[in-house]
Amino acid sequence: MTGPGPADSVAGQVALVSGGSRGIGAAVARDLAEAGMAVGVIGRDRTALDAVAGSLRELGRPAHAATADVTDARDLRDAVGSVTAALGPLDLVVANAGSSEPAPVAPWLADPDQWWQVVEVNVRGVLNTARAALPAMVDRGAGRFLVVGSGSGQYRLADYSAYGVSKAAASRLADELAGWLAGTGVIVLEVSPGAVRLGMATRMWPAEKVAGFGTLEPFLAVVRAFAAGRLDRLHGRFVHAQRDRLDAVLAAADRIQAADARALRLRPYGPDDPLAPA
Repeated sequence: MTGPGPADSVAGQVALVSGGSRGIGAAVARDLAEAGMAVGVIGRDRTALDAVAGSLRELGRPAHAATADVTDARDLRDAVGSVTAALGPLDLVVANAGSSEPAPVAPWLADPDQWWQVVEVNVRGVLNTARAALPAMVDRGAGRFLVVGSGSGQYRLADYSAYGVSKAAASRLADELAGWLAGTGVIVLEVSPGAVRLGMATRMWPAEKVAGFGTLEPFLAVVRAFAAGRLDRLHGRFVHAQRDRLDAVLAAADRIQAADARALRLRPYGPDDPLAPA
């Protein structure tokens, strides 16, 4: 993905990354720290979190690790409080924690508890993160909340139904958050990293398919641009890091908003469809 102009400075900002102990979350945390941000990482693995936070401090950046299960609202609230107490008010939240079922399986043959756990992590986790972080942002009248989405939520993904359903629900949740946050100064964006050679994708797909996936750099560039305020005109919309050109999407921002595009919507079959927008 390419974007207009040099990278804006985000030095001195404070970021929080859920699912920050490994994979995409750890890479985002390091990239933001390299850009000059103080970074808090949240996850369930204390040892891995401490290692990530330690590596950020080696860059000379303030960092803090807090353990939490994103499906536990109280646990997550306490963890967010720990990060803000250590680093200060949050400027950026990256709701990254995610899960998928262990192997492709037809929905009616899946273990129902395991299937639902994926939904809980990917949807309830975003909601709990919003509940823990957004009130203070709204009170300050500033902040940015990034939902790590997936094209799997926009298109049918036959192999991993819980993952696809949960990402579609998370997309709708991002849309609802954006509506409620309009005019508050807090900006929401949903961004798909695309298929990358890192994290869950390396487990979900065979090695020969993963070898053809992209790198994480386009996604990192979008996160940095969002933190810098360059994407505020895309409030509530969906960006695909691998397939979009950021400058082109920004050039179309007014049309995107006017057309209510880049959000999960029912597609009518024509103007005579009773469900077509009035």
